[in-house]
Amino acid sequence: MDTDEDAPHAGDPTRHPNSPILEALLENARNRRYLGRRLADGDERLGPDRLVDVVRHGPVLEALLEAPLDRGEIEERLDVSRATSHRFTRWLDEQGLAEKVDGRFRLTGRGEAVAEEVLRFEANLRTARRLAPLLNCVCENHQEFVLEPFVDATVTVAEPDDPYRPVERFVSLVAESDAFRGFNTTHMAPLVLGEFHQHVFEGTDTEIVYLPSIVETLFETYPDRATAAIDRGHLTLRTRDDLPYGLAVFDERVGIGGYDETTGLMQVFVDTDSPIAREWAERVYASVRADSKPIESRARRTR
Repeated sequence: MDTDEDAPHAGDPTRHPNSPILEALLENARNRRYLGRRLADGDERLGPDRLVDVVRHGPVLEALLEAPLDRGEIEERLDVSRATSHRFTRWLDEQGLAEKVDGRFRLTGRGEAVAEEVLRFEANLRTARRLAPLLNCVCENHQEFVLEPFVDATVTVAEPDDPYRPVERFVSLVAESDAFRGFNTTHMAPLVLGEFHQHVFEGTDTEIVYLPSIVETLFETYPDRATAAIDRGHLTLRTRDDLPYGLAVFDERVGIGGYDETTGLMQVFVDTDSPIAREWAERVYASVRADSKPIESRARRTR
């Protein structure tokens, strides 16, 4: 499924360009599948030993990124011996990553860039590990998923003794919101879950993009309530023939759901209040919405 994340918000001429930070993240996401090829085409590719060496010196790079330190401060800050601090500073000097100024070691411009990349590498690895249940559920489409904004996300995973934990987290965020938008490959919550559908039909202003078959099932299960909610303008349903995963945009947070293909139950729900994540989610939602079709209530369609 190809989601055009560059598409403008349909019918919204006031939509502003994305922030430079989000643009950079999206550009990285577009290019990452070709990184290996580009590196191989370059003059020199760093070997694994050099990469490991840089990561091994991550703590001292991080410490000096905050402020210049003398050797004694490095030893105290990192809880290392004098011999180890000497090895650290000698390596930094040999690599051109730090210089000694007035008795303190200060990162060079190159050193600052390397230190920031090492921290970003660690943060992304940590995020990928925490989001593994989600990435495993949406693996065919996760090239559309920007990892960095979800570093501090709340991850709720179904457990054998509590299979509805992700759904309950999702419904709690719907209940806290005055308005809710989203798209999904299946029902946002099980049809038997009355609390969610009460919010959708009566409490929260809702717009959802579903697969056509899911809309039909919703009308079959709740014909009168769904029709009344649409006729009041409280509920807007749209359809699209293909969707990548579940996306939800609440008042204060955004979330992504992964589902079990066999049972259709939500297996994981990841949500965050990160501004960059929200910008990304609204961009993706606008693109999906622009390529969807509005649905009228059954009463109107049968007239």
